[in-house]
Amino acid sequence: MARVVVDAMGGDHAPLEIVRGAIDAASSGVDVVLVGDRSRIDPVLARFGSDLPIVEASEVVEMGEDPARAIREKKDASITVAARLVKDGEAQALFSAGSTGAALAASAFVIGRLPGVSRPAIASIFPTREIVLDVGANLEVGPEQLTQFGVMGYAVAKVFLELEDPRVGLVNIGEEAGKGRELEQVAHGLLDQVEGLNFIGNVEGRDLGRDRADVFVTDGYTGNVLLKTGEGTSKALFRVLMEALQADEYQAALAELLPAFMKLRQQIDPETMGGAHLVGTKGVVVIGHGASSHRAAANAITMAAEGAGHGLVDLVADGIGHTGR
Repeated sequence: MARVVVDAMGGDHAPLEIVRGAIDAASSGVDVVLVGDRSRIDPVLARFGSDLPIVEASEVVEMGEDPARAIREKKDASITVAARLVKDGEAQALFSAGSTGAALAASAFVIGRLPGVSRPAIASIFPTREIVLDVGANLEVGPEQLTQFGVMGYAVAKVFLELEDPRVGLVNIGEEAGKGRELEQVAHGLLDQVEGLNFIGNVEGRDLGRDRADVFVTDGYTGNVLLKTGEGTSKALFRVLMEALQADEYQAALAELLPAFMKLRQQIDPETMGGAHLVGTKGVVVIGHGASSHRAAANAITMAAEGAGHGLVDLVADGIGHTGR
């Protein structure tokens, strides 16, 4: 299996939760290397009886720092060292729950973009088995970027949804080709011309969860709103449902239904995936939430290994080649 390098110092609960997650992922067969302050990592490894390898990094990019400047100036930051290991071929994938901006900068400037890629994008796999990108890396984009997002999302769907020919839709305010701003209108025409891409046209926000498309393409601002709205709505619906079932008339049935509800809760829990893919770089990169628990970290690390093992980078590179850009 591919080797995953883990930024052990990234995240609100690092290094404890990140290292615990790495230990869990390693116990399931993932080849993991930790990067960070050995004096803080070693006690966690000792506590859980693990001997995972560590690559020393003496600095950390803090959440409030300017990402690009930090990557330039902090040559020994954990995220920078981790990215360098991927660049040098000593690992094939990277996971970080630290500063998203720092992860983006390290991936773009250290690992490097794939030839032809204008901007890497963050692809999130929704509980409904649909992929939305971009969900935050690029707030403003052009038609060419949206076209590339469609191609990159297609590759992610092939790997993680295990689909032979994923359906790609462009998020818009209506299904007709002439709908939306000039951005969407031009992108619609470009996506329709990409060789080998199963572009089905425009989709709307309400189509999420309705089996209309497998990949939803949009800018990072809109995608992030879709992501956060989906997370909040699913949690609210689950809470309302559970509150309603507390009524006396449902108590007899509740015990039988509880396992199904717990399975549903796990399915809609963002920690089940653990992170989102940054696609368009020369290595697999998975970005976790800053508040990632050890469970989320373990799932994200495993997902990173699977992406590398299934040739995600090569699939993206091949798809970008078909855009003619």
